[in-house]
Amino acid sequence: MAEILPFRGRGGSEAYRLFRQAMIELKQVVCVYRGHRREVCPVVIGHSAGKEKVLTFQFGGGSSSGLPAGGEWRCLNLSEVGEIALRDGPWIEGGSHRRTQACVDDVDLDVNIHVRPR
Repeated sequence: MAEILPFRGRGGSEAYRLFRQAMIELKQVVCVYRGHRREVCPVVIGHSAGKEKVLTFQFGGGSSSGLPAGGEWRCLNLSEVGEIALRDGPWIEGGSHRRTQACVDDVDLDVNIHVRPR
């Protein structure tokens, strides 16, 4: 297993800690974001413009814009996430990584680099 970078302590919220734990343990997250229940796998966590952010792949639940069959990449502002629960299940990242992520500017943890075996 790849070396996991130490927690830098700048993600002080409970949401940040839970999403980071889910990433390290490769667990799915069920949460509520902007009034919709979401089922996601978090992939990149850190900060953008001083806000705690996480790039996730949403594979279940709903959203105001709808969820395409097969899921979709979503950038979540962690200050707006609630009712967070971690659960076992398959790790789902979708079938495409064609674009560079623009959700998180200052990356704390990226499971593609730090956690996943190569």
